[in-house]
Amino acid sequence: MGWPAMPRLGVNIDHVATVRQARRTYEPDPVWAAAEAQLGGADGITFHLREDRRHINDRDARLLKETVTCKLNMEMSINRAIVAIARQLEPDQCTLVPERREELTTEGGLDVVRLARRVRPVVEALRGKGIEVSAFIEPIPDQVQAAADASCDAVELWTGEYAHAKGPRAMRAALKHLDTAIEVGHSRGILVHGGHGLTYTNIKPVAALMGFEEFNIGHSIIARAVFVGLRKAVREMKALIGDD
Repeated sequence: MGWPAMPRLGVNIDHVATVRQARRTYEPDPVWAAAEAQLGGADGITFHLREDRRHINDRDARLLKETVTCKLNMEMSINRAIVAIARQLEPDQCTLVPERREELTTEGGLDVVRLARRVRPVVEALRGKGIEVSAFIEPIPDQVQAAADASCDAVELWTGEYAHAKGPRAMRAALKHLDTAIEVGHSRGILVHGGHGLTYTNIKPVAALMGFEEFNIGHSIIARAVFVGLRKAVREMKALIGDD
């Protein structure tokens, strides 16, 4: 399997909606943020339509579908009502993630091994509408195998172990886990993405691993955009991903 010239960058715009919802107003608009990110060179736009609608809402999802001209990736739980919305919306890709009401952000991966009987019909339902399906999982070979067995087109490896690692030894171990999971994914013929906790200061060692097709990054890009603007923040992250 050939590797891409450089991994694609998907920009997660959830945190723009989080700022808006803090004041229950209409700005900043995540739909505008998606346009700015595309002008900065984003290869994809990612959003998470949560069951509790804590940031992105149904209006946002509908307008993103109508206006985004690059890849549109909808993160979502395997809840039946959310699956129905995704089938109606028809984004380019759906990424299945775990979801807990008490979490600040998605922590850890979806346990596809344990939830295989629930995941498989969701994958079938989404692929039946022409939607590519990815599973957000921890970099564990059995989880990669389970996602492939469920007919996922891709997996997104949780990079939190690496991002939260303390010291060089822990970082090397986390990178090894990612590298092994990439190998398993490609051996099963599925694409491998990465995301969670990636920043301007830690992305390069992960981006240097061979086999990642794309990274989905949100918080760090939106945080930098406060100071330099979203277009520049996206360009800077893309440069780091593509820097050999």
